[in-house]
Amino acid sequence: MINEIIDDIGKIIVFLLVLLSCFLFFSKSSNRTQNALFGLFLLITSLDFTGLFLEEFYVDSAAINAVKMSSVLLQMPLFFLYVRTTCFRHKAINPKDSLHGVLFGIFTTILLIEGMTVRTQLWYDYVTQIQYYFYIVLIFLTLHRYKRIKRENDSRHDDIYSWFAITTSLFLTGNTMVMIRGIVDFSDQDAQLGILNLIISLFGLGVISWFVIKTMKSPSLFFGLSKEIEPITDKQDSTREEFKEELERLKVHMNSEKPFLSDSLTLQKLAAQIDIPEKQLSYLINREMGQHFFDYVNSFRIEEAQSLLLNSDLNVQEIMYDVGFNSKSSFNTAFKKHTSTTPSAFRKSNS
Repeated sequence: MINEIIDDIGKIIVFLLVLLSCFLFFSKSSNRTQNALFGLFLLITSLDFTGLFLEEFYVDSAAINAVKMSSVLLQMPLFFLYVRTTCFRHKAINPKDSLHGVLFGIFTTILLIEGMTVRTQLWYDYVTQIQYYFYIVLIFLTLHRYKRIKRENDSRHDDIYSWFAITTSLFLTGNTMVMIRGIVDFSDQDAQLGILNLIISLFGLGVISWFVIKTMKSPSLFFGLSKEIEPITDKQDSTREEFKEELERLKVHMNSEKPFLSDSLTLQKLAAQIDIPEKQLSYLINREMGQHFFDYVNSFRIEEAQSLLLNSDLNVQEIMYDVGFNSKSSFNTAFKKHTSTTPSAFRKSNS
């Protein structure tokens, strides 16, 4: 009974993965490279899930099974490339990226020649796990660098980091469950193995369903940094007097012109408004003032929000939009960070 349910879940998962892949391949978007990488990742993942209901077929087709098993070694490299090219849109795929497929080529060759012997199975298990966690670390390092640069240059709420951090965490959870299943399988506990397989299948279905909803809801699937932007450095040529003049010019501009009321304010736009080079302005805010650009701009927005909460009849959502936020969660997070309370509680306590 459980096996039949798992077979049906597997078929649904594969159908959804293939459907989503086709959507990504054929949808018109400026993110064609990113969509193609994510689509390939989903297709290869769907091939892996066919093992839930085509086990006998793969037993009788050694060559196809060899490709299927080796294709697991393409999943995380493809997802990593998807993360990298989405976060840093200026970093195109290059010939060196083909090195990410070397392990796939090696194991495909070995499996086609030798088949899955006990020794090969052992190496396969070790290599797939080591590769998996290697790319998990690589992805989180990429996201950390992206988040740092983004906060130094942009004041807008960012969905990319959350999307990838959650997705990668789900992958990590799923892989942990698979490892536990391997331990249970090794101990020959058939009853527990069936239940665990069902749980893993349901978890996979939930994750894939979330992919479908998220992708269909946001077809462009986010825009990262569109040009080469590096983290700021401490190497600046300006004198201390020039720093003071530029900081004063920045302060006057922020208070008089209130550019922070625009939800699309970036470091580049602000630098053009006050005629200070981008790198210089980034240094002033991040090093001289000890804040990320993101937090610096939000501090002005929160001050403006506090004033409106006390001196206007606008509701919280109207104030959120008026001061430059376009996300309720980011507004509440920023407000609480600067005031240690929520907008509603602030208004109530000061009314």
